Amino acid sequence: MGYARKVGWVTAGLVIGAGACYCIYRLTRGRKQNKEKMAEGGPGDMDDTGDCSGGRYNDWSDDDDDNSENKGVIWYPPWARIGTEAGTRARARARARATRARRAVQKRASPNSDDTILSPLELQKVLCLVEMSEKPYILEAALIALGNNAAYAFNRDIIRDLGGLPIVAKILNTRDPIVKEKALIVLNNLSVNAENQRRLKIYMNQVCDDTVTSRLNSSVQLAGLRLLTNMTVTNEHQHMLANSISDFFRLFSAGNEETKLQVLKLLLNLAENPAMTRELLRAQVPSSLGSLFNKKENQDIILKLLIIFENINDNFKWEENEPTQNHFSEGSLFFFFKEFQACADKVLGIESHHDFLVKVKVGKFMAKLAEHMFPKSQE
Repeated sequence: MGYARKVGWVTAGLVIGAGACYCIYRLTRGRKQNKEKMAEGGPGDMDDTGDCSGGRYNDWSDDDDDNSENKGVIWYPPWARIGTEAGTRARARARARATRARRAVQKRASPNSDDTILSPLELQKVLCLVEMSEKPYILEAALIALGNNAAYAFNRDIIRDLGGLPIVAKILNTRDPIVKEKALIVLNNLSVNAENQRRLKIYMNQVCDDTVTSRLNSSVQLAGLRLLTNMTVTNEHQHMLANSISDFFRLFSAGNEETKLQVLKLLLNLAENPAMTRELLRAQVPSSLGSLFNKKENQDIILKLLIIFENINDNFKWEENEPTQNHFSEGSLFFFFKEFQACADKVLGIESHHDFLVKVKVGKFMAKLAEHMFPKSQE
Protein backbone atom coordinates (compact mmCIF):
# COMPACT_ATOMS: atom_id res chain seq x y z
CA MET A 1 0.00 0.00 0.00
CA GLY A 2 2.85 2.37 0.86
CA TYR A 3 4.55 1.66 -2.45
CA ALA A 4 1.38 2.41 -4.41
CA ARG A 5 0.96 5.71 -2.54
CA LYS A 6 4.53 6.75 -3.41
CA VAL A 7 3.94 5.91 -7.07
CA GLY A 8 0.78 8.00 -6.99
CA TRP A 9 2.58 11.02 -5.56
CA VAL A 10 5.39 10.75 -8.15
CA THR A 11 2.83 10.53 -10.95
CA ALA A 12 0.96 13.59 -9.64
CA GLY A 13 4.23 15.52 -9.43
CA LEU A 14 5.07 14.72 -13.05
CA VAL A 15 1.60 15.81 -14.17
CA ILE A 16 1.88 19.11 -12.24
CA GLY A 17 5.34 19.76 -13.69
CA ALA A 18 4.09 19.19 -17.21
CA GLY A 19 1.19 21.52 -16.55
CA ALA A 20 3.52 24.26 -15.27
CA CYS A 21 5.60 24.04 -18.43
CA TYR A 22 2.44 24.30 -20.51
CA CYS A 23 1.37 27.41 -18.58
CA ILE A 24 4.74 29.03 -19.35
CA TYR A 25 4.16 28.19 -22.98
CA ARG A 26 0.73 29.82 -22.96
CA LEU A 27 2.03 32.90 -21.17
CA THR A 28 4.86 33.47 -23.61
CA ARG A 29 3.23 32.42 -26.86
CA GLY A 30 0.96 35.34 -27.60
CA ARG A 31 3.39 38.17 -27.08
CA LYS A 32 4.17 40.63 -29.84
CA GLN A 33 7.66 41.83 -30.66
CA ASN A 34 8.68 45.44 -30.16
CA LYS A 35 11.88 47.13 -31.19
CA GLU A 36 14.75 46.61 -28.73
CA LYS A 37 16.98 49.33 -27.47
CA MET A 38 20.49 47.88 -27.51
CA ALA A 39 23.68 48.96 -25.82
CA GLU A 40 26.03 50.30 -28.45
CA GLY A 41 28.90 51.17 -26.12
CA GLY A 42 31.88 53.31 -27.10
CA PRO A 43 34.94 54.95 -25.69
CA GLY A 44 32.95 57.71 -24.06
CA ASP A 45 30.41 55.47 -22.31
CA MET A 46 32.59 54.09 -19.53
CA ASP A 47 31.55 55.08 -16.04
CA ASP A 48 33.60 55.38 -12.87
CA THR A 49 33.30 51.68 -12.07
CA GLY A 50 34.57 50.60 -15.46
CA ASP A 51 31.15 49.79 -16.85
CA CYS A 52 29.30 51.26 -19.80
CA SER A 53 25.66 52.19 -19.59
CA GLY A 54 23.87 49.17 -21.07
CA GLY A 55 20.73 49.61 -23.09
CA ARG A 56 17.41 48.15 -21.97
CA TYR A 57 15.00 46.64 -24.34
CA ASN A 58 11.54 45.23 -24.11
CA ASP A 59 9.93 42.62 -26.31
CA TRP A 60 6.58 42.34 -24.65
CA SER A 61 3.38 43.89 -25.93
CA ASP A 62 1.87 46.72 -23.92
CA ASP A 63 -1.62 46.29 -25.32
CA ASP A 64 -2.65 43.30 -23.18
CA ASP A 65 -5.45 43.96 -20.71
CA ASP A 66 -7.38 42.00 -18.15
CA ASN A 67 -9.80 40.85 -20.82
CA SER A 68 -7.06 38.76 -22.36
CA GLU A 69 -6.84 36.61 -19.23
CA ASN A 70 -9.76 34.55 -20.43
CA LYS A 71 -8.06 33.80 -23.75
CA GLY A 72 -5.35 31.54 -22.29
CA VAL A 73 -5.75 27.84 -21.61
CA ILE A 74 -5.67 27.11 -17.85
CA TRP A 75 -4.31 23.77 -16.67
CA TYR A 76 -6.48 22.07 -14.05
CA PRO A 77 -5.26 19.33 -11.70
CA PRO A 78 -6.65 15.83 -12.30
CA TRP A 79 -8.78 15.92 -9.15
CA ALA A 80 -10.66 19.09 -10.25
CA ARG A 81 -13.60 17.14 -11.65
CA ILE A 82 -16.52 19.00 -13.13
CA GLY A 83 -19.76 18.69 -11.21
CA THR A 84 -18.27 18.21 -7.76
CA GLU A 85 -17.89 20.84 -5.06
CA ALA A 86 -14.22 20.00 -4.46
CA GLY A 87 -13.57 20.12 -8.18
CA THR A 88 -15.19 23.55 -8.48
CA ARG A 89 -13.00 24.94 -5.70
CA ALA A 90 -9.87 23.37 -7.24
CA ARG A 91 -10.67 24.86 -10.64
CA ALA A 92 -11.21 28.29 -9.09
CA ARG A 93 -7.82 28.09 -7.33
CA ALA A 94 -6.16 27.05 -10.61
CA ARG A 95 -7.70 30.03 -12.42
CA ALA A 96 -6.52 32.38 -9.66
CA ARG A 97 -2.96 31.00 -9.83
CA ALA A 98 -2.87 31.38 -13.61
CA THR A 99 -4.14 34.96 -13.37
CA ARG A 100 -1.52 35.89 -10.75
CA ALA A 101 1.25 34.28 -12.81
CA ARG A 102 0.16 36.10 -15.97
CA ARG A 103 0.02 39.46 -14.21
CA ALA A 104 3.44 38.85 -12.64
CA VAL A 105 4.98 38.13 -16.04
CA GLN A 106 3.40 41.24 -17.53
CA LYS A 107 4.56 43.38 -14.61
CA ARG A 108 8.14 42.15 -14.77
CA ALA A 109 8.24 42.63 -18.50
CA SER A 110 7.22 46.29 -18.22
CA PRO A 111 10.22 48.61 -18.78
CA ASN A 112 8.54 51.32 -16.69
CA SER A 113 8.33 49.23 -13.54
CA ASP A 114 10.90 48.68 -10.82
CA ASP A 115 9.81 45.03 -10.76
CA THR A 116 11.75 44.54 -14.01
CA ILE A 117 14.75 43.79 -11.77
CA LEU A 118 14.81 40.10 -10.90
CA SER A 119 16.28 38.69 -7.71
CA PRO A 120 19.34 36.39 -7.88
CA LEU A 121 17.07 33.38 -7.31
CA GLU A 122 14.82 34.45 -10.18
CA LEU A 123 17.82 35.05 -12.42
CA GLN A 124 19.04 31.56 -11.62
CA LYS A 125 15.68 30.13 -12.66
CA VAL A 126 15.78 32.06 -15.93
CA LEU A 127 19.30 30.79 -16.62
CA CYS A 128 18.08 27.24 -15.98
CA LEU A 129 15.39 27.79 -18.61
CA VAL A 130 17.99 29.00 -21.11
CA GLU A 131 20.25 26.06 -20.34
CA MET A 132 17.64 23.31 -20.42
CA SER A 133 14.99 24.44 -22.90
CA GLU A 134 15.15 23.76 -26.62
CA LYS A 135 11.94 25.60 -27.48
CA PRO A 136 12.66 28.85 -29.39
CA TYR A 137 9.74 30.76 -27.81
CA ILE A 138 10.89 29.88 -24.29
CA LEU A 139 14.51 30.77 -25.09
CA GLU A 140 13.42 34.07 -26.60
CA ALA A 141 11.36 35.05 -23.55
CA ALA A 142 14.08 34.00 -21.12
CA LEU A 143 16.80 35.88 -23.04
CA ILE A 144 14.64 39.01 -23.10
CA ALA A 145 14.36 38.84 -19.30
CA LEU A 146 18.13 38.39 -18.99
CA GLY A 147 18.82 41.24 -21.39
CA ASN A 148 16.58 43.61 -19.45
CA ASN A 149 18.36 42.75 -16.21
CA ALA A 150 21.84 42.84 -17.76
CA ALA A 151 21.22 46.55 -18.40
CA TYR A 152 21.85 47.12 -14.67
CA ALA A 153 25.49 47.16 -13.54
CA PHE A 154 24.93 45.15 -10.34
CA ASN A 155 23.09 42.41 -12.24
CA ARG A 156 26.01 41.90 -14.61
CA ASP A 157 28.12 40.62 -11.72
CA ILE A 158 25.28 38.44 -10.43
CA ILE A 159 24.65 36.83 -13.83
CA ARG A 160 28.39 36.16 -14.19
CA ASP A 161 28.63 34.62 -10.71
CA LEU A 162 25.65 32.38 -11.51
CA GLY A 163 27.55 31.01 -14.50
CA GLY A 164 25.38 32.84 -17.00
CA LEU A 165 28.09 33.85 -19.50
CA PRO A 166 28.79 30.37 -20.96
CA ILE A 167 25.09 29.49 -20.76
CA VAL A 168 24.11 32.45 -22.95
CA ALA A 169 27.16 32.09 -25.22
CA LYS A 170 26.14 28.50 -25.96
CA ILE A 171 22.98 29.84 -27.61
CA LEU A 172 25.17 31.41 -30.33
CA ASN A 173 25.32 27.95 -31.91
CA THR A 174 21.59 27.99 -32.66
CA ARG A 175 20.34 28.34 -36.21
CA ASP A 176 17.30 30.37 -35.15
CA PRO A 177 18.17 34.00 -36.10
CA ILE A 178 15.72 35.51 -33.59
CA VAL A 179 17.11 33.53 -30.66
CA LYS A 180 20.70 34.20 -31.76
CA GLU A 181 20.00 37.94 -31.95
CA LYS A 182 18.55 37.91 -28.42
CA ALA A 183 21.63 36.06 -27.15
CA LEU A 184 23.93 38.62 -28.78
CA ILE A 185 21.94 41.43 -27.16
CA VAL A 186 22.34 39.84 -23.72
CA LEU A 187 26.10 39.40 -24.24
CA ASN A 188 26.30 42.95 -25.51
CA ASN A 189 24.79 44.33 -22.30
CA LEU A 190 26.98 42.05 -20.19
CA SER A 191 30.15 42.96 -22.09
CA VAL A 192 30.31 46.52 -20.78
CA ASN A 193 31.66 45.06 -17.55
CA ALA A 194 35.46 44.72 -17.47
CA GLU A 195 35.51 41.27 -15.83
CA ASN A 196 32.80 40.02 -18.17
CA GLN A 197 34.87 41.17 -21.14
CA ARG A 198 37.84 39.14 -19.96
CA ARG A 199 35.64 36.04 -19.80
CA LEU A 200 33.80 36.70 -23.05
CA LYS A 201 36.95 37.12 -25.15
CA ILE A 202 37.02 33.38 -25.88
CA TYR A 203 33.84 33.83 -27.93
CA MET A 204 35.05 36.80 -29.98
CA ASN A 205 36.28 34.74 -32.92
CA GLN A 206 32.95 32.93 -33.16
CA VAL A 207 30.99 36.19 -32.93
CA CYS A 208 33.25 37.75 -35.54
CA ASP A 209 32.82 34.84 -37.98
CA ASP A 210 29.04 34.80 -37.48
CA THR A 211 28.86 38.56 -37.98
CA VAL A 212 30.72 38.71 -41.28
CA THR A 213 28.93 35.65 -42.69
CA SER A 214 25.40 36.62 -41.63
CA ARG A 215 22.92 38.02 -44.09
CA LEU A 216 23.92 41.56 -45.02
CA ASN A 217 22.19 44.25 -42.93
CA SER A 218 20.37 41.60 -40.87
CA SER A 219 19.51 42.05 -37.19
CA VAL A 220 21.97 39.29 -36.26
CA GLN A 221 24.77 41.09 -38.10
CA LEU A 222 24.02 44.41 -36.43
CA ALA A 223 23.82 42.78 -32.99
CA GLY A 224 27.17 41.11 -33.60
CA LEU A 225 28.77 44.40 -34.66
CA ARG A 226 27.47 46.09 -31.51
CA LEU A 227 28.92 43.35 -29.32
CA LEU A 228 32.30 43.57 -31.07
CA THR A 229 32.21 47.36 -30.66
CA ASN A 230 31.73 47.01 -26.92
CA MET A 231 34.47 44.39 -26.71
CA THR A 232 36.93 46.78 -28.39
CA VAL A 233 36.26 49.81 -26.19
CA THR A 234 39.59 49.04 -24.51
CA ASN A 235 42.78 47.94 -26.27
CA GLU A 236 43.02 44.63 -24.44
CA HIS A 237 41.20 42.39 -26.92
CA GLN A 238 41.46 44.32 -30.18
CA HIS A 239 44.26 42.14 -31.58
CA MET A 240 41.79 39.26 -31.84
CA LEU A 241 40.03 41.07 -34.71
CA ALA A 242 43.18 41.68 -36.78
CA ASN A 243 42.35 39.02 -39.37
CA SER A 244 38.79 40.32 -39.84
CA ILE A 245 39.48 43.99 -40.59
CA SER A 246 39.26 43.38 -44.35
CA ASP A 247 35.81 41.83 -43.82
CA PHE A 248 34.70 44.89 -41.86
CA PHE A 249 35.72 47.17 -44.73
CA ARG A 250 33.76 44.91 -47.07
CA LEU A 251 30.67 45.20 -44.87
CA PHE A 252 31.15 48.96 -44.75
CA SER A 253 31.27 49.20 -48.52
CA ALA A 254 28.29 46.92 -49.20
CA GLY A 255 26.03 47.62 -46.21
CA ASN A 256 23.24 50.11 -45.76
CA GLU A 257 23.57 53.30 -43.74
CA GLU A 258 22.92 51.63 -40.37
CA THR A 259 25.50 48.92 -41.06
CA LYS A 260 28.02 51.50 -42.27
CA LEU A 261 27.70 53.56 -39.09
CA GLN A 262 28.07 50.51 -36.85
CA VAL A 263 31.16 49.30 -38.71
CA LEU A 264 32.67 52.79 -38.41
CA LYS A 265 32.21 52.74 -34.63
CA LEU A 266 34.10 49.46 -34.49
CA LEU A 267 36.88 50.66 -36.80
CA LEU A 268 37.17 53.89 -34.85
CA ASN A 269 37.93 51.90 -31.68
CA LEU A 270 40.69 50.05 -33.55
CA ALA A 271 42.09 53.20 -35.15
CA GLU A 272 42.58 54.89 -31.78
CA ASN A 273 45.00 52.15 -30.75
CA PRO A 274 48.51 52.71 -32.17
CA ALA A 275 49.22 48.98 -31.86
CA MET A 276 46.50 48.25 -34.45
CA THR A 277 47.71 50.78 -37.03
CA ARG A 278 49.80 48.33 -39.04
CA GLU A 279 46.96 45.80 -39.08
CA LEU A 280 44.58 48.45 -40.40
CA LEU A 281 46.99 49.55 -43.13
CA ARG A 282 47.53 45.91 -44.13
CA ALA A 283 43.80 45.25 -44.52
CA GLN A 284 42.41 44.83 -48.02
CA VAL A 285 39.81 47.47 -48.87
CA PRO A 286 37.23 47.39 -51.71
CA SER A 287 37.99 49.48 -54.76
CA SER A 288 34.62 51.18 -54.25
CA LEU A 289 35.85 52.82 -51.05
CA GLY A 290 37.22 55.82 -52.95
CA SER A 291 33.95 56.38 -54.80
CA LEU A 292 32.28 56.98 -51.44
CA PHE A 293 33.66 60.51 -51.43
CA ASN A 294 32.41 61.26 -54.93
CA LYS A 295 28.77 60.52 -54.23
CA LYS A 296 26.33 62.44 -52.09
CA GLU A 297 26.91 60.14 -49.15
CA ASN A 298 25.73 60.81 -45.61
CA GLN A 299 27.91 63.53 -44.12
CA ASP A 300 28.21 61.72 -40.79
CA ILE A 301 29.56 58.60 -42.51
CA ILE A 302 32.21 60.49 -44.47
CA LEU A 303 33.35 62.54 -41.47
CA LYS A 304 33.66 59.44 -39.27
CA LEU A 305 35.66 57.70 -41.99
CA LEU A 306 37.97 60.71 -42.23
CA ILE A 307 38.50 60.63 -38.44
CA ILE A 308 39.55 56.98 -38.75
CA PHE A 309 41.97 57.88 -41.56
CA GLU A 310 43.41 60.74 -39.52
CA ASN A 311 43.99 58.50 -36.49
CA ILE A 312 45.76 55.91 -38.63
CA ASN A 313 47.87 58.60 -40.31
CA ASP A 314 48.83 60.14 -36.95
CA ASN A 315 49.68 56.81 -35.31
CA PHE A 316 51.81 55.45 -38.13
CA LYS A 317 55.41 56.69 -38.06
CA TRP A 318 55.99 56.97 -41.76
CA GLU A 319 59.69 57.81 -41.70
CA GLU A 320 60.58 55.01 -39.27
CA ASN A 321 58.53 52.47 -41.21
CA GLU A 322 59.72 53.51 -44.69
CA PRO A 323 61.89 50.35 -45.14
CA THR A 324 58.88 48.12 -44.41
CA GLN A 325 56.42 49.91 -46.67
CA ASN A 326 57.05 47.31 -49.39
CA HIS A 327 55.46 44.71 -47.13
CA PHE A 328 51.99 46.12 -47.80
CA SER A 329 50.22 44.39 -50.66
CA GLU A 330 48.42 46.11 -53.48
CA GLY A 331 44.78 46.78 -52.68
CA SER A 332 45.53 47.40 -49.00
CA LEU A 333 44.53 50.50 -47.09
CA PHE A 334 48.16 51.65 -47.29
CA PHE A 335 47.98 51.76 -51.09
CA PHE A 336 44.60 53.45 -50.85
CA PHE A 337 46.28 56.23 -48.87
CA LYS A 338 48.98 56.59 -51.49
CA GLU A 339 46.33 56.95 -54.19
CA PHE A 340 44.10 59.21 -52.11
CA GLN A 341 45.44 62.27 -53.90
CA ALA A 342 43.34 61.52 -56.99
CA CYS A 343 40.26 60.96 -54.84
CA ALA A 344 40.89 64.20 -52.94
CA ASP A 345 41.19 66.20 -56.15
CA LYS A 346 37.72 65.05 -57.17
CA VAL A 347 36.22 65.82 -53.76
CA LEU A 348 37.74 69.28 -53.70
CA GLY A 349 36.28 70.06 -57.11
CA ILE A 350 33.55 72.68 -57.25
CA GLU A 351 30.84 70.36 -58.57
CA SER A 352 32.04 67.07 -57.11
CA HIS A 353 30.69 67.24 -53.57
CA HIS A 354 27.90 69.41 -52.23
CA ASP A 355 29.06 69.54 -48.59
CA PHE A 356 31.50 72.32 -47.72
CA LEU A 357 32.48 70.76 -44.38
CA VAL A 358 33.45 67.51 -46.11
CA LYS A 359 35.63 69.45 -48.54
CA VAL A 360 37.40 71.23 -45.68
CA LYS A 361 38.01 67.98 -43.77
CA VAL A 362 39.30 66.21 -46.87
CA GLY A 363 41.62 69.11 -47.64
CA LYS A 364 43.09 69.07 -44.12
CA PHE A 365 43.55 65.31 -44.16
CA MET A 366 45.17 65.43 -47.58
CA ALA A 367 47.65 68.06 -46.35
CA LYS A 368 48.61 65.94 -43.31
CA LEU A 369 48.84 62.79 -45.42
CA ALA A 370 51.13 64.47 -47.95
CA GLU A 371 53.30 65.81 -45.13
CA HIS A 372 53.82 62.34 -43.68
CA MET A 373 53.96 60.21 -46.81
CA PHE A 374 55.91 62.56 -49.06
CA PRO A 375 58.15 64.69 -46.80
CA LYS A 376 60.96 64.88 -49.36
CA SER A 377 58.74 66.30 -52.06
CA GLN A 378 57.98 69.31 -49.86
CA GLU A 379 61.60 70.27 -49.29
